Amino acid sequence: MCSNFSIGIIDIGSNSIRLVIYEINAQGAYRVVSEHKESARLSERIGPDGLLHNKDILSVVPILAHYSLLCKAHNVQTIRAVATAAIRNAANSADIIRTLEEQTDLRIEVLSGAEEARYGFLGVINTIDIRDGLIIDIGGGSTEVTLFRNRELLQSVSFPFGAVNTTRQFMKNGTISEQEIMGIRHTVEEAISSNPWISSSPNLPMIGLGGTIRTLGKMSQKLNKYSLQLAHNYVMKPGELDYFLRLLSSIPLEKRKKIEGLAKERADIMIPGLVILDTIYEAALSSHCIISGAGLRDGLFYETFNPEQPRKKDVLEASINNMLLLHPNATVKHVQHVDRLAMKLYDELNVDQASGEQSKRYLHAAALLYRIGASIHYYQFTKHTQYMIAQARIDGFNHREIVICSLIASYKTKSRTHQQVLAYKDILMESDEGLIVKLGLLLQLAIALDRSETQPVQDVELTIKGKTLAIKLQCVHNPLHELKELAVISKDFEKGWGLKIMAQAEAFSKT
Repeated sequence: MCSNFSIGIIDIGSNSIRLVIYEINAQGAYRVVSEHKESARLSERIGPDGLLHNKDILSVVPILAHYSLLCKAHNVQTIRAVATAAIRNAANSADIIRTLEEQTDLRIEVLSGAEEARYGFLGVINTIDIRDGLIIDIGGGSTEVTLFRNRELLQSVSFPFGAVNTTRQFMKNGTISEQEIMGIRHTVEEAISSNPWISSSPNLPMIGLGGTIRTLGKMSQKLNKYSLQLAHNYVMKPGELDYFLRLLSSIPLEKRKKIEGLAKERADIMIPGLVILDTIYEAALSSHCIISGAGLRDGLFYETFNPEQPRKKDVLEASINNMLLLHPNATVKHVQHVDRLAMKLYDELNVDQASGEQSKRYLHAAALLYRIGASIHYYQFTKHTQYMIAQARIDGFNHREIVICSLIASYKTKSRTHQQVLAYKDILMESDEGLIVKLGLLLQLAIALDRSETQPVQDVELTIKGKTLAIKLQCVHNPLHELKELAVISKDFEKGWGLKIMAQAEAFSKT
């Protein structure tokens, strides 16, 4: 791969039409560089005859034309445009696509319900480290439910109801009665009864996609004054779904528009969407609800970007590697060496056996990413690193683990860490502060062992005698900078670990 290229994903949904532009750099790392959304409410416009009439079809054209221009402005080489339930289920689906393609020069795929579910699955399975679960994607005109086990898609179904067309059928003037809520539940329960596999997999997490569920997550975070501004992989608290459903259905539309986290343009369709979610959640006997910020569009990107292997083998490793290659401000050779040394130190010192391999993964990620903040500014890069890891998302970690990793990677002092931990007290456990300090100091020790970034220290031998940590450095050239840095960090390390560092370099060849 010799230069940057871009992929544009256009999703002509039943409620909104979206464009996401991904940029892929010369190293093969990708990121979203632009995202746009226009409300269309196509499901609302389908007539009693099942047709989407010409004026409604043509109303989509300026949106798609604008997206085409945006793709040109971003030098997008590949555009993938898809249409979902509203157009798929319209009686004149073929005519709609023909008109849109003639007017915009885009080639538009009409996804089947099964394809829509599969792309949603790809979006989830590539961004959340989870083996088994039930995915629910509530769109404007359909709801897809997918069962997966051992990261393999087993069953999926697409129901012909979503937030927009259910609102149209059951809600009048922005209000809803208990009888109308029961009508929605009955519709959903009838659909579930034809798919008994939904109810035969109890105690699985439900991973929610789509605007209704993302909005539910935003409302929850606002209500709880959540300290981390990440929507993806957010876990709802028990009882919150029922709380928000009762709250929204008890107040008029204008008051709903003032609820924090609930966008005004979604206030009128939110209740039916929540009733659909709650009914399926209860029928499936799900253990808890996880909000996914990744879904259909992400799945389409992964398949377009890497058609031969659209599913990642290791979510965490892929995410770490992608972030590292997006911000190559330290040589990869250096951070990989720091990582190798950190893993050796971790194993030799028997760190926190209670958390086992999990805490080792935190240190591994922090070691590889500790310098990414230098892409903003070298000075105070640890401050930028902490923010970037916490806000840019590490797929494969939950929110608590992301915070832990960010604080290990940016570790400076025990007192500074204490203040940082206080800011995330709603996410972290009491024991996490001690773990962060120990792993942060271990990372600082590994960094000190390659302070020159030239890998003079090829390996280390550790011996603990009483309260002394003897480190024998196996070197290929003079570790002058490394020995100086070890002396600098020795005092802090002794305070945190109760071990005094005694370093000795073995003889090395000058050739």
